[in-house]
Amino acid sequence: MSSQFPRRTAFWSVLDPPARTELLRLGEERSYAPREVLLHQHEESEHVLVLRRGHVKVTAASHLGYEAVLGIRDPGDLLGEQACLEGRPRSATVTALTDASALIVPARAFTAAQRSMPTIATGVQSVLSARLREADRYRTAVGAGSVQARLASLLLDLAERYGAPLGSGETVVRLPLSQDDLSGLVLSSRRTVSRVLEQWRRQGWVRTGRHRLVIGDPDALKRTAEDHPPRAESA
Repeated sequence: MSSQFPRRTAFWSVLDPPARTELLRLGEERSYAPREVLLHQHEESEHVLVLRRGHVKVTAASHLGYEAVLGIRDPGDLLGEQACLEGRPRSATVTALTDASALIVPARAFTAAQRSMPTIATGVQSVLSARLREADRYRTAVGAGSVQARLASLLLDLAERYGAPLGSGETVVRLPLSQDDLSGLVLSSRRTVSRVLEQWRRQGWVRTGRHRLVIGDPDALKRTAEDHPPRAESA
């Protein structure tokens, strides 16, 4: 299965020093607590954000009746750029998963800086290309395999991107994701994801707690990610 989190270059890392200095001059940094909303779906676009610290999730209401998690953003990522550039309301909500801080840049100032500074324009184009690929993955995810396969692939990706080794040989995912978040990331119901995780806990593949995830048997998850074909899932 394709990675839930393909390698991409953070917006901030593309910028040269003058571009970074200009955005820091134009913007104002603000801190956010876990579960605090940075951007609201459907609100008017008055600014963009550059995530400076922490991790956030991007969500939108799903036509299947639950909240889809469209992605997780990391330090250096640009937020709210599409609505700003297109002059339309925001299409998703951005919520802090951890303590976070972001640089808030007014939309008009950001657009002017993009026109005058090549590396900002390059960074924005890179972000927009990544968003298109992300949208394609979202549209095809439901048919890409069973819930077990999608969830196994997701957990392996989370372990690779956010994991830290434990003394027991296990890997802890250093990101406080709830079962609702996991459900939204694999585009399934919470009930189904909970049932699969319970089975895997009994088998010793994973350990879970409140916003805590430990991978105990990555080989079993790899086999599951590869071996489960698409099938109808129950709610």
